[in-house]
Amino acid sequence: MTTGPASDVGSGSSVERAFATALTPRRERTRERLLDAAYTVFAQHGIRGASIEAVCEAAGFTRGAFYSNFSSKEELFLALAERAMRRQLVALESITKNLEPEVVRCGAVNPDAISTILSVMTPDAGDARQWTLMRAELELLAMRDPEVGRPFLAQEQMIRTELGSAIEGILDDFGLRFTIDQRTAVDLLLGAYESSARVAVTASQVQEEDGDAVPGTAVLSQLVNLLVTTAD
Repeated sequence: MTTGPASDVGSGSSVERAFATALTPRRERTRERLLDAAYTVFAQHGIRGASIEAVCEAAGFTRGAFYSNFSSKEELFLALAERAMRRQLVALESITKNLEPEVVRCGAVNPDAISTILSVMTPDAGDARQWTLMRAELELLAMRDPEVGRPFLAQEQMIRTELGSAIEGILDDFGLRFTIDQRTAVDLLLGAYESSARVAVTASQVQEEDGDAVPGTAVLSQLVNLLVTTAD
């Protein structure tokens, strides 16, 4: 399943290892090129079908450069997913600064504001399809292999915590709050998003070639208004 030893995927060399180490500018550029190449290779062949050699070739590096940054394909994908999440958080914080003051209308969140915010979190059709497929593949690996499952669950917890804090800060800026505890609200929102993403990808396969693989926002918009209210 992995090219490197399975034990290397564990907590001793998890995604945090790379971020805990002070990276030189050169090494940081190397990591970025490997991550960019990995997305292209994973999108074409899937995580299991892709080889470390193919990622290295696409990035223009040797296997030594790969193993000085990552211990396995799974760790590389987790780092890729974390990078995407952090970029989305930056974009989310940026776009909310430019929202119109009338975010709350008639005691509910303005649907236009919800659509604007969700547009940041929803990639285009091709990108949405690739991310959904790659994530589903890694999730299946995580369920089957505890050495993949441990770092996968750790990253899931980290993402939900950081996303929850970011969303709660945004709500507070607009005089809003969750109607339930933050973690449950985030779990419900992410669950709805991931479910709609899987449906969109499946539907795009049985429709015309130009079928839309972007997750729908209608359910998420309704869910937001169930989970968010004006602050007392």
